[in-house]
Parts: sequence; structure tokens; C-alpha cells
Amino acid sequence: MLGQWALRVAAWGALAFLMLPILVVIPLSFNAEPFFSFTSGMLRLDPDAYSTKWYDAVFASGSWMMAIRNSLVIGVCSTVIATVLGTVAAVGLASADMPWRRPITAVLLAPMIVPLIIVAAGMFFFYTRFNLVATFSGIIIAHATLGVPFVVMTVTATLSGFDRSLYHAGLNLGASPLRAFLDVVVPVIRPGVISGALLAFVTSFDEVVLVLFLAGPEQNTIPRRMFSGLREQINPSILAVATLLILMSICLLLALELLRRRSERIKAGR
Repeated sequence: MLGQWALRVAAWGALAFLMLPILVVIPLSFNAEPFFSFTSGMLRLDPDAYSTKWYDAVFASGSWMMAIRNSLVIGVCSTVIATVLGTVAAVGLASADMPWRRPITAVLLAPMIVPLIIVAAGMFFFYTRFNLVATFSGIIIAHATLGVPFVVMTVTATLSGFDRSLYHAGLNLGASPLRAFLDVVVPVIRPGVISGALLAFVTSFDEVVLVLFLAGPEQNTIPRRMFSGLREQINPSILAVATLLILMSICLLLALELLRRRSERIKAGR
């Protein structure tokens, strides 16, 4: 019993150590003064010490709105590409007849393993040959490359408990391979596909290294705008954007948890 309580205390302590520096950003984003620290009025919980003006400044700024729009467009487009390619790859790799499964899996997961700075440098020199540097298409392809491994892993994990005899039964009943895949396989792997898509979107939305190497002024994204703001002109608007990103991350984590539970229920046949 004592060991269990010690483990719980250590786990909660580690969680608090990791989360408190992130959560402290939220109250600071409502600071009425242009400071990155708590004022005496905030510590006294004086209402006049709090303000939403930094959120208003974000939505009134043309540069911030362009960064938000670019991040959403690049994130959605790269997520769609990564989800389609990753799902097809995972389904193919799940087949026992697939040759060279291990080498292909290693190649697909390489962007997750290789240091991102090396990936960014390699893509930069490769893109210069095809005039893809400082283009939206180049950034989307690069972000899709980073998102594919997440889709492959989640869909592969979902397929690990799939009974392929169900697919063959659909074929024996007269369904075409496409119809059997859509009606039998897709409902089973849907939680894994959605989970992988969410992870790919978060990866794209949060990525800054590739953007620093490959993007031009017109492809400015939220992480790059925050990075530039911290280096050139410190403004509490960054804290407001960080708070919005934290809330978005919490919503995505809740969605992933619901999908995980749904996937477990499907595997259990409930």
C-alpha cells in the first residue's frame, strides 16, 4: 500500500512539474500590462489587472491572421494527404503477402526517427531543384511527409486485431474488393484513421523547423510567427496565441481519448 501511494505521489508530482509551466501561460495571457510576469494587481486578483486586449490584438493583426489562416490551410491539406497515403500503406503492410514489409515500414517511419533538422536540410536542397522552396505546395508535401508515420502507426495498431476472414467473407458473398473494403475494413479502422489524422494535423500545426527552412514570407505560420516574435519583439499577444493552442490541444487530446475507448469497444465486440 505504501509503495502504491509513493508511486501515485511521484506520478502526480512529475505531471505537475511538466504541466505547471504550460498552464501558467493562461493567466498571463490576460495580463493588462505588457509584461511576461504576474503583476501585484494580478496576485491580488484585482479585476482591473486582467484584460482581453491581447486576444483582441491577435484577431486585429493582419500578420497573426495570415499566420492562422496559413497554418489551418497547410494543416488540413497535409493531413488529408498524410491520412490517405498512411491508411493505404498501413492496409498494404498488414497483408501477410506484402514483400519487403520491414524495409518499407522503416522508410515510412524514418521521418519520425531522423532528426528534424536533417530532414529539413535535405528537403531544402531537394526542393531547390524543383522550385518548391517558398511555396505552399512544398510546405504541404513536407508536412504530409511528417504526418504519414503517425497514420501508419495508428491504423496498423487498429488492424492488428482485425480478422481478415471477415473481408474474405465479404468477397465470397459477391462484394467487389472495393465494396468489401469500404463496408468491412473501413468501419473497423476508422478510429485509427481519425486518430492518425488528428496527430498528423497537430504535427503540421506545431511544426516550425521545416517552415524556417522551406517557407517564404507568404507561408508564415503560427509557430514561425511566435518564434520570430520571441526573437525580435516580445509581445504578450504570443501568450494569447499560446493559450488558444493549449485549448486546441486539450480538445484534440479529449477526442483521441474518446476514439481510443471506441476502438477498444470495437475490438471487444461491444
